[in-house]
Amino acid sequence: MQEVWTEADFDRMSWHDNHVHGIRFVEGENGEGELVLDIDHILEWLKGEDGGFKFRVQPATLIFHGVMFPRISIDYAAATAAFGPFMIDGMERRVESRVSYEAQVWRLPISWPGGEVEFEARGFTQRAEGQSVVTTSQLLTAAQRRVLPNKTMEPTR
Repeated sequence: MQEVWTEADFDRMSWHDNHVHGIRFVEGENGEGELVLDIDHILEWLKGEDGGFKFRVQPATLIFHGVMFPRISIDYAAATAAFGPFMIDGMERRVESRVSYEAQVWRLPISWPGGEVEFEARGFTQRAEGQSVVTTSQLLTAAQRRVLPNKTMEPTR
């Protein structure tokens, strides 16, 4: 099973209903940095005989490279929700013209509790951080996840 993905894999991947357990900014050079997300990545939706679903879920680190101009809005108060991992609806990317360059803009709509994350970035690297688990839940328990190391990854080119 694949262990590392990059933006070259974008069209074959889905982040629908992936839960985000951690978010970190890593300062870089020239005003850029990395945006690091610790996620439960749903590798596969498995339809059961009863019509319900099980999910093959794997802890992963998703790192966006060359990040600039992040905007983050997460509204737990409007949902009157308890604090916990937020769930993204997926991932979108588009190209926008700037004065001196073409920007790749990434948007991660948040389906629970509500909000979005949007930023410019050159691309991403996603690395599996443990074994996948088949479960009836879309997120892993603390026992199923392992503590992810504090690290960054260089873009794979």
